[in-house]
Parts: sequence; structure tokens; C-alpha cells
Amino acid sequence: MGDYLSPRVSGKPERKARGGCALAVIVAGAVLVVCAILPWAGVEARVDLLGAGVAKDVRGIDGSFGVYTLLAGLAAVVLGAAGLMTGKPWAVLAALPGLAAVVLLVMFVAAPQGLADRVSVDLGVLSIAPVIRFGWFAALASALAVVAFGVLSWPRRRR
Repeated sequence: MGDYLSPRVSGKPERKARGGCALAVIVAGAVLVVCAILPWAGVEARVDLLGAGVAKDVRGIDGSFGVYTLLAGLAAVVLGAAGLMTGKPWAVLAALPGLAAVVLLVMFVAAPQGLADRVSVDLGVLSIAPVIRFGWFAALASALAVVAFGVLSWPRRRR
């Protein structure tokens, strides 16, 4: 009868891959892909007398920044899956597309796309202003998560 509580004594080393971080990279990359489809920005017009407003939203994939962010999310998913399936540190490389997605998201906000992004009017009764939507914030959070989990999946050397 074998002792199941004793450490493994086979010829193969124990697989102590950082699978949890690779799985987290896959999940964060998938969330980044979904966030590229969500609304990132918009123009909102509000009439205070009526208490109502009209908004026109722009999704992430409506522009090149969103498409490249979607591709970065897909690359992170692929690298995380490769790291999870092989046990090798492929998930570490997912930090690069995650970092590229962070840069793309900052460039989306910093570089106005058109006249609607530059104009902000407040006449007291009527106000028109560009707004950043929840999809952009979710995409930024998931891109930062891809970077963080990619770095955390770096294999540690035992002494």
C-alpha cells in the first residue's frame, strides 16, 4: 500500500506551474475582448428644464484603438492558454499586449477623434459635453489586470 501523504518520488519533477495566474490572464484577456465591444465614449446633451437628455455613444471597436485593443485581448488569451496548457511561462508574455492595450486606451482619451470630442457647451438650460463611458474604464481595468497577472506568472527560482 502506497503512502499518499509522502512527497512524490518519481523521475518527473512536480509540476508547480503558476497555473492560477495563467488562468487569470485568460479571464482578464477575455474581459478585455468583451470591453472592446462596449461603449467607450459619447456625446451627451441635457436639457435641465425637462430633466432629460440625449446621448450618442461610441463603442470601442468603432475606431482603430478599439480594434487594436480587441486584438491585444485576444493575444493575451492565447498566451495565457499556452502557458496554462504547456506549463511553460508563456503567460508572462501576455503582459506585453496588456501594456499595449493600456497605451491604446490612454491614446483614445488623449487624442480627440472629431469635433464632438472637443466641444463642450453649457448654456445653463442646455449642456452638451463629451463623456467617457463605463466600457473604457472596464477595458482599462482589465488591461491592467492582464499586465499584473502576466507579471505575477513569472516563474520563481527556488533556492
